[in-house]
Amino acid sequence: MYNKKNDREERGGGFNRDKKNFERKPKEDPSDIIYGIRVVIEAIKNEVEINKILIQKGIDKDLFEELRTVLTGKEYQLQFVPVEKLNKLTANNHQGVIAFTSPVEYKNIEDLCDQWLSEGKEPCILVLDRITDVRNFGGIARTAACMGVDAILIPSKGSALVSADAIKTSAGALHTIPVCKTDLLKNSLFYLQQSGFQIVSCTEKSKVSVENYSFFGPTAIILGSEEDGISHDLLKMSDARLSIPMAGDISSLNVGVATGMILYERLKQVKAAK
Repeated sequence: MYNKKNDREERGGGFNRDKKNFERKPKEDPSDIIYGIRVVIEAIKNEVEINKILIQKGIDKDLFEELRTVLTGKEYQLQFVPVEKLNKLTANNHQGVIAFTSPVEYKNIEDLCDQWLSEGKEPCILVLDRITDVRNFGGIARTAACMGVDAILIPSKGSALVSADAIKTSAGALHTIPVCKTDLLKNSLFYLQQSGFQIVSCTEKSKVSVENYSFFGPTAIILGSEEDGISHDLLKMSDARLSIPMAGDISSLNVGVATGMILYERLKQVKAAK
């Protein structure tokens, strides 16, 4: 006798109603997160590199009070989010707080600058103004490492930071090239400028081609946000604004592609001079 249910199961069209077959194992916690009030507090006290901290909206004030005290005077990127977002990141007891740690130690650009100049070097620093896409950031870091860039400078807020995904996209380059964080890009660039660096902005709004500019000497090259390019304040303080010559109808490039082109032009000049 024909049995519709058995036929479906033999052909793979049926399903087993046994509950345990539908139970999903909890997703493993990402390797770059820590959670819980006490754990995050201890991480901050021990100066663990932290990219950002997610805090549950409406968190119990008594629980949050000690964390708030430890955060006073710190420049961590804080986000207040619904509890559902925290629950998606871990199935464990997060107590309303999750922190994303950095897999690398961020450097201080002023210290590196002083070191390079005391050694008589002519370094190249790549400055990323609010690059938010992690894959763009990782790809740019890989290009920078290949093109001989000495360090990458990023803002501590409003920017993609070094994460496991960024390192993967960079093919490990973020483990080899120093990455520096700063609370204010403008202040750090002013320090570099006063130390003898030329500040160069890459923007499609300029009529000066990268081919017609000399990249010799200590140089900081700025690339801007995927959305609106380089901030006005940074453009204003730049020693030069350069564009990449193009022949097509589209007037702008992906920031990762633009990075590769301007860094290649600099490397070509440096190699030709040797």
